[in-house]
Amino acid sequence: MSDFLETVVAERKADMQAARRSAEQPARSGARRASFADAIREKRAAGRIAVIAEVKRRSPALGALATNTDPASIAFVYAQAGAAAISVLTEPRHWGGSIADLAAVVRAVDLPVLYKDIVVDEQQLREAEAAGASAVLLIAEALDDATLASFVEQAAALGLTALVEAHEHHAFVRAVACGATIVGVNARSLRAPAEIDRERINALHGLVRAEQLLVAESGIASADDVAALPARVDAVLVGTALMTAADPGALVRKLAEARALPERGRRAEGSEGSRV
Repeated sequence: MSDFLETVVAERKADMQAARRSAEQPARSGARRASFADAIREKRAAGRIAVIAEVKRRSPALGALATNTDPASIAFVYAQAGAAAISVLTEPRHWGGSIADLAAVVRAVDLPVLYKDIVVDEQQLREAEAAGASAVLLIAEALDDATLASFVEQAAALGLTALVEAHEHHAFVRAVACGATIVGVNARSLRAPAEIDRERINALHGLVRAEQLLVAESGIASADDVAALPARVDAVLVGTALMTAADPGALVRKLAEARALPERGRRAEGSEGSRV
């Protein structure tokens, strides 16, 4: 690791160490929650791409994103517009998030909610579960193989679905192999957040196993962007474009209706990504 990703990983490790010393461990909620994977599958079965609409106050590349910073009201707009799920940034320094933001969204909508952070400690999995999340983001570049596999298993034991994302080829191979039900290709490298490679999904989608769900992340701002994605993509995770849109609900609807998806009886586009 290096650069920005390395910095944030170190910060979050320090945060978790401090939290462990100063506070009680999160108690399990045990609450039933909507299935993140099923929400994506249901959209796919209906022939539509699933929109995972994101709530975030800031981004490392752009700074503050929106004048409306009430997570609950933003999530409600997304839900009313047809989002399949909600993603909530909880990292405080660079994205301006908090676990309170996630809890507010869970209370506001019935959709599954993704805990999105730089997860480096099992305590974060318990925190996500206690706040009512349905899923948790794991970044392959930030975790070694043993920790990644362990976190996927621990998340499942807590009733959470792991979305394992990667940007780099070798990290995506690891993401696919770690046992995750859902994998994501992030067009943005967290080593250099200002850079987006929209061709990354085209290079890597062929590596995904038939039974896995595939999410395209970052760099998606329009229906044309969705239409250009490989047919193998099941869902899109969209944050900055929605948080800066004049009418985020209208944009969610446009993204969700951008194209009809083919049946999943076979792997779309073959396995060209394996040649990368």
